[in-house]
Amino acid sequence: MAETKKVAKASSRAGSAAADEALPSREEAVAAFSSALAPGLERARSRLSALADRPPQLLHVEGGELNERVGLALWWAALLNCANTEEAGALQPEPCLACSACLRIGAGLFADLVILDGREGNIKIDQVRELRPLLGEAPRFGRKRVVVVLEAQALGVEAANSLLKSLEEPCPDSCFLFTMPQRERLLPTLVSRGWVLTLPWPDPSRPLPESVRDWASALAEFTDSGRGWFERTSVKGAVDAVLAQNIVLAGQKALAERLTEKGNSGLARALGRVPESLVPAADELFAMCQEALQAQVNPSLVMDRMATELYLLTHGRS
Repeated sequence: MAETKKVAKASSRAGSAAADEALPSREEAVAAFSSALAPGLERARSRLSALADRPPQLLHVEGGELNERVGLALWWAALLNCANTEEAGALQPEPCLACSACLRIGAGLFADLVILDGREGNIKIDQVRELRPLLGEAPRFGRKRVVVVLEAQALGVEAANSLLKSLEEPCPDSCFLFTMPQRERLLPTLVSRGWVLTLPWPDPSRPLPESVRDWASALAEFTDSGRGWFERTSVKGAVDAVLAQNIVLAGQKALAERLTEKGNSGLARALGRVPESLVPAADELFAMCQEALQAQVNPSLVMDRMATELYLLTHGRS
């Protein structure tokens, strides 16, 4: 019997070693954390480090760019589970990004990191219910199980309420982290349950991502000719909630440029054709589209409504 146990342990160690050999290199895994290591986020990382010894059950990360929020969520999971951060009973301020736990987190292979990804669409109640049995278990490999809800504004009402019930139950070995552009886009009861970390807000003068610029150009073309837009949005999966929100933000930015007469983008020039009397209607349209996306209305439908209304406004009709 003792010999059998020895063989089982040796086999387990061999399997673990083989799994470690299959991990990406430090350089490859660190790429997942790169956005969190940006110079402008030193203060955010410092605050997270200060919380690591006694992490809150729920942490909200708002502001910044989407990739910064995602990177910091992974960095937080690494900080709580890094094999090289414990020293003299206290956590060190930075994860090493080189141990097995850090590499697994960077590669998306860490068993104690659970991600609900709102970038892929609405987060449904069934996904949240699947978490509940897991939360009753101790972490399998790490010190803490970290549940990350990326772009938590994608939580449906039922899913959000189900998460609230989970947060009401003590889960000493589990931590939750929600990311979102602004905390106001979550249920107030969820916000009140957590500690909020606000990242530096994006610079409005920063150029739009290339994918958003492409859609903004297509929108400008549609307001002029009435062609090409519906062919784009009708492609399955072409527009998700995050992209739609960025397109709306591009429209709001272009409208602001139109009002200050400083814009030179195609969309700003297109919105320059909106009669002065209809500018408030354009502003209200963008706000309505943001609200619809927050309510999980189909992003393609929201984009089609926005484009149609903008076409009418740029041609003097409301």
